[in-house]
Amino acid sequence: MGEQVDGEQETGRAVLGRTLRYLRGNAGKSLGQLAEETGYDKSYLSRLEKGERLSKMTVMEDLDGYYKADDLLVSHWRAARLDAFKDQYKRFMRLESTARVMWKFTPAVPGLLQTEDFAREVLSGAQTTADGEDLVEERVAARVGRQYLLRQSPKPDVRIIVDECAFRRRAARAKTWTDQLLHLEAVGMWPNMALQVLPFSAGVHHHMTGSLTLLWQKDGSAVAYREGNGCSELVEDPDEVLRLRLSYDRLRDLALSPSDSLTFIRDELKEHES
Repeated sequence: MGEQVDGEQETGRAVLGRTLRYLRGNAGKSLGQLAEETGYDKSYLSRLEKGERLSKMTVMEDLDGYYKADDLLVSHWRAARLDAFKDQYKRFMRLESTARVMWKFTPAVPGLLQTEDFAREVLSGAQTTADGEDLVEERVAARVGRQYLLRQSPKPDVRIIVDECAFRRRAARAKTWTDQLLHLEAVGMWPNMALQVLPFSAGVHHHMTGSLTLLWQKDGSAVAYREGNGCSELVEDPDEVLRLRLSYDRLRDLALSPSDSLTFIRDELKEHES
């Protein structure tokens, strides 16, 4: 694109911004023209081009279509969103994006299944800085953007166990929680998804303080990722991965079946709406 870039220093977001500027210049458009023809705010587009803001993936899909760039911007966006995560989590996300089989346990609604409004409420918290709102929106975009991997081809085979406590800590806004439950119900019927609820009646268990993810690649290799109490760990040792798989098996034995879990979610939805 005619610019010399220090690849070791330039962030994914900067690369995306540079690509956006190049495509607009190549199309002979001003920011004002681009805003008028795409419907996006001029200042918003300017911040994207400067690498000051991470958009939602749908914005990049729209601009790819506008510039007839295939999925160039979407592919750059997928790299740029990693800027919002810590290094160890970036490696996990790369493995997650290529996994053919994925098992998860979470004590809360998992990020992969959160609606945008629910994710925003979870990530908001107390903001004490002027750029707090932008930071939240960037993290929401990064979180929701991860969900594309559930729709990629070939679709991974996914099993997610969610602790019942996730359903007892509802969103503050009634509509947000209704939409979240409806989304979980819909996801639970996907052919590549087994969604299970771990009820309180199962009693205490060994993953109450955090989440666990197990990933298998096409070649059969497996890793595990644990999060909890403010720390995280990517586990690659085969013996430790096997131990964690067996611990997951025990949780699965205690959880409701996928069909009973759907009934649980629907009952929760009826109770909430009433």
